[in-house]
Amino acid sequence: MKKGLLKIYSIYGLVVFALTFIILLPFFLLAIFVKPMEKMAATLNYIWARVFFFFLFLNRTKITFEKRLDRKQTYIFCANHTSFLDIPTIGLIRHNFKFIGKASLKKVPIWGYMYNKLHILVDRESMRSKHSTWLNAQEAIANGFSLVFFPEGGILSKEPPKMVAFKEGSFRIAVEQQIPIVPVTIPFNHLLLPDKIPLMMHTGTACVHVHEPIWPEGNDEQAVKSLKQKVRATIEAQMDKFTSHES
Repeated sequence: MKKGLLKIYSIYGLVVFALTFIILLPFFLLAIFVKPMEKMAATLNYIWARVFFFFLFLNRTKITFEKRLDRKQTYIFCANHTSFLDIPTIGLIRHNFKFIGKASLKKVPIWGYMYNKLHILVDRESMRSKHSTWLNAQEAIANGFSLVFFPEGGILSKEPPKMVAFKEGSFRIAVEQQIPIVPVTIPFNHLLLPDKIPLMMHTGTACVHVHEPIWPEGNDEQAVKSLKQKVRATIEAQMDKFTSHES
């Protein structure tokens, strides 16, 4: 697609994203200010993602589940992270979860306010913020919420879809709470919306592969390392399958 058309398509994508959010905003505000309705946010995320991707890619989305998830089970979802498109992509997984995200996201006008109120943000340069995030994550789990981590800690890879080293926070929580991690492979978002300035949207198919849950084995330091290795290997193996299929 020519550069001029890419600009038009990118603006169209931004407009769709914004309009969908504005329409759903009153309901998000209810989820923020009416505590018993907080879990409604998960359904709103799903609706937003479905509508957004329907209009953005003309319903060219593909989500694959290796195993049907238990709606009553608390999980920690761990996904590779290469694009700003990854957050709405995770919304295609209909489950009651809170994102663990960067504190800088709350600077985004209006959307950042909603994200900050309904999810858990962390400043990784601050020990106090990290500790607060740990406590908030434990509270969320106690209240029946699952968590979503991007264990790379941000969009950091210089050679996507290759991943950088995983941070251990999500795996420590899984081991401490003895809850399963669900690896999530997002193979093509770095092509659909590359992390480059200016941001340019490209046409294609949004895919997400939701793996079978992996339970921690033990409750010590070795269990944390083993779980991290298994999750990373699972995502890398699936990414290799997507790459070989495309080539």
